Amino acid sequence: MHPTTYAQPRLTVEGLHKRFLLHGQGGLEIDVMRELSLTLHAGECLVLAGRSGIGKSTLLKMLYGDYRIDQGRIRLHFDDGELDLETLPAYAWHGLRRDVIGYVSQFLRVVPRVAAVDVVMEPLLARGADEAESRQRAETLLARLNLPERLWQLPPGTFSGGEQQRVNIARGFIGEHPLLLLDEPTASLDAANRDVVIALIGEAKARGTAMLGIFHDENVRERIADRLLPLDGSLGNLSIVSQDFRESLS
Repeated sequence: MHPTTYAQPRLTVEGLHKRFLLHGQGGLEIDVMRELSLTLHAGECLVLAGRSGIGKSTLLKMLYGDYRIDQGRIRLHFDDGELDLETLPAYAWHGLRRDVIGYVSQFLRVVPRVAAVDVVMEPLLARGADEAESRQRAETLLARLNLPERLWQLPPGTFSGGEQQRVNIARGFIGEHPLLLLDEPTASLDAANRDVVIALIGEAKARGTAMLGIFHDENVRERIADRLLPLDGSLGNLSIVSQDFRESLS
């Protein structure tokens, strides 16, 4: 890990609480996260640590607006002020995801029959970027991630898991969002392409991107993490119910 002193936070989370309602269990409510707080700075990569099922992906989905939070505060910090995400209306999330918060999920979800290069360049076109320049940037990223050129014009739904993940990574990094959420981006990659992703993360940090990620590969985690946040109840302000417990109720 690489400890650094930062001045301005990009993201702060205070007292985050999440509860799931189990309709199949007669409306049973389960607290999966209580009193989670964190601070993430520009140019920093904070890695979530803890066993599978403890709530790491759930946290990323809350920060991306896919899951509603039940209690707490999430704030983005800009040069001209702050934005509270827990009160953000649904219609405002589209612009926020387009311009501010990027997300590399575990699985690529795209419109069928759209070429891989078009999938990658779409975030730039959504901002009104020049099509030729966007295509060139997309092709550069795909080449860097060792995706064969013969696949660029094919829909990624026909690709292997590792090939799809490389398209997913290229799409996530091309937008150069100020905040980037990374959910196991290297899980399906070989050593050479893991090194490419590590380099992309380093370049993003140098640009001032704040990154919050999940990496189960200890070698990758050691190379990219500035700090670790253990989601195992060891922090004084954190208590998370494990996936094992939730699954035992089903």
